[in-house]
Amino acid sequence: MCQALKDKVALVTGGSRGIGRAVCQELASCGCEVYVNFSSRVEAAQETVDICASVGGRAQVLGFNVADSAAVDAAVETIRQKSGRLDILVNNAGITVDGLMIRMKDEDWARVLQTNLSGAMYCARAAARLMVKARAGRIINISSIVGQMGNAGQASYCASKAGLIGLTKSMARELAGRGILVNAVAPGFIETDMTSALDEKVKAEHFKSIPLGRYGSAQDIARVVTFLAGEGAQYITGQVVGVNGGMYM
Repeated sequence: MCQALKDKVALVTGGSRGIGRAVCQELASCGCEVYVNFSSRVEAAQETVDICASVGGRAQVLGFNVADSAAVDAAVETIRQKSGRLDILVNNAGITVDGLMIRMKDEDWARVLQTNLSGAMYCARAAARLMVKARAGRIINISSIVGQMGNAGQASYCASKAGLIGLTKSMARELAGRGILVNAVAPGFIETDMTSALDEKVKAEHFKSIPLGRYGSAQDIARVVTFLAGEGAQYITGQVVGVNGGMYM
């Protein structure tokens, strides 16, 4: 699996921490040249670059806001100028503004959808332009279990992650003829900075619903992303891979 990824060029959005950082490390360890996207935390992104270097990989930071389509286009053009191509895009950047739907502010709803869903489309659109010319490429969207089953208090986040699934399937159909495979990964309860902020009672309730009896790790997701980026996934497109310990079947 790793050998086929050697010298591939990858862009991972939201790569400064959590799942994004683990994906960067995994791809770098397989020989990919990785661009670590960040929006506001350059120090954290640099830490990811250092981690990639520690496993013998190559990585560099690339700061831009995925919700800004012009910034996305400029960033992908930078990759083209520096590396000549883009083989793998991992749409991982995301935010959440939790709260009951009846109290949700318009601006909070819009901000989550703009980042999580529109941002993924902007990045995929820009990347696909390069991939179409190469007649090859992999786009992997990080959705969520809550995009499949819903979750009270997360209407905007759930809607954005469900939208990513529809976007994945549409893009897969559009791009298959050009050799570009598009898939989604739907993590369950993963131990990250985002989930660590949850109330312990809430976490305990989630734990009860996981048949495997453990929370997932960022590495669990990174390994699946790496598989989808590699040669073992040559006949897989338009799929949603649940990595949730059996929490949703």
